[in-house]
Amino acid sequence: MKTSKAVMPAARLSRAPKALLGAAMLLALAACAAGPDYAGPASTMPKAFHHAAPVAASAPLVLDAWWTHFNDPALTRIIERVLAQNLDLAAALARVEQARAVARLSSAALLPVGSVSAQVAKERQSLQSELGELASHQPGYRRNATLYSDGVGASWEIDLAGGLGRGAEAASAEAQAAEADRLGVRVSVAAEAADAYFRVRGAQTRIALAADEIKADSDLLELVNLRLKEGMSTQREQAQAEARLAQVKATIPPLRAERDVQLNRLDVLMGAQPGTYAAELAEPAAEASIPALAVTLKPEDLLRRRPDVIAAERRLAASNARIGVAIAEYYPKFSLSALLGFESLSSATPSSASFQPLALVGLRWRLFDFGRVDAEVARAKGVNAEALAGYRQSMLRATEDVENALVMQTELDAERRELIREVDANVRARDSSEDAYKGGATSLAEVLEQDRQLLAARDQLARAQTGSGRAVVATFRALGGGW
Repeated sequence: MKTSKAVMPAARLSRAPKALLGAAMLLALAACAAGPDYAGPASTMPKAFHHAAPVAASAPLVLDAWWTHFNDPALTRIIERVLAQNLDLAAALARVEQARAVARLSSAALLPVGSVSAQVAKERQSLQSELGELASHQPGYRRNATLYSDGVGASWEIDLAGGLGRGAEAASAEAQAAEADRLGVRVSVAAEAADAYFRVRGAQTRIALAADEIKADSDLLELVNLRLKEGMSTQREQAQAEARLAQVKATIPPLRAERDVQLNRLDVLMGAQPGTYAAELAEPAAEASIPALAVTLKPEDLLRRRPDVIAAERRLAASNARIGVAIAEYYPKFSLSALLGFESLSSATPSSASFQPLALVGLRWRLFDFGRVDAEVARAKGVNAEALAGYRQSMLRATEDVENALVMQTELDAERRELIREVDANVRARDSSEDAYKGGATSLAEVLEQDRQLLAARDQLARAQTGSGRAVVATFRALGGGW
């Protein structure tokens, strides 16, 4: 008994180092083989927008449903229809569903896989085969046989190195990037619809101005013709009036083309054939109310507001996780499999005699692959470096978009105010010159020149009004829109 007491501790001590060594190896694999943990890059955004100060405002900036700030029911109806029917947005939603499915698939790889199987196989043994020639001479040999088998199995790859976990992490980040892309498409299609709408209204306004000018020039031409019959005018003045009328008429076809092209653009954005909704905008509308914006957001807020920046950051996180997936290939992969089943030549109730269990422990280790894993890790790190550069570039583009939109908004608003003064002055000058011509105090050339200046000023004012609306839309878009 003393001998046995001395032997048992020695046996346990001989097994202990092996167990400790195995546990240490498993802990080392789990601790160091899964690659770097993700840490978001530091922000390099400026503290404030350089051109934000000159923008005056009567109300704080509200990005949600920004199109309602224009107080235009037609614009609101169009954008709501775009958000419900746009095909690019539907495609983006489908891409989100695909990415989410991939994320679920990657997460499922961490869990065991179970299966149920059942099979019935009938066979007629060849008497000339090797087995048939030997067995056919034995008593009880049956040439025809039916084999019944059924069972329940399970398999599980143990994620000791963390590669599967990193893969699930990467797939989840990719799904979040796809969702951000969808939000970006939503912002883009809403802004494009508003942009097209203002271009339609701008073209309609300019067509109406040209029509008014055509009427005025036609009346002037009639006056010249009457004066010519009475000998109070010349054929040169008649030709000048005719040329002026033709010049104004020539400005209408390009404006009609601009209007119809943008109407087609709106229909496609609404997921309809060109011409479907054009009749709804056939009549010109009153001048849109251009909201003044107070940009209270800071540049760093764009990191949370801009879908493209959010998507770039999520792709950076995914690329970081892919490094862990690649590094995990340096380490062995273990798997466990088990099968509990029955197999017999009869369809009787399964019994202990037909019970056929199976257990399997698998090991796969890429020891000699001539640098393939090294190349995969280097590629993953290169993709991560590219994603980091792309993220930083998206940050720069975000601030550039906002700065440009604020500049355009400020300068176009200043131009619009000056053009209003110019149009008012030209109206007074044109009326005075026309009265003077009717009284014979001036020539037709002066009237036509004043007429040309007035039309140019009105047309430029209409373009500035359209540009102001488009600039405000661009500002909303640059700041991340409403989602």
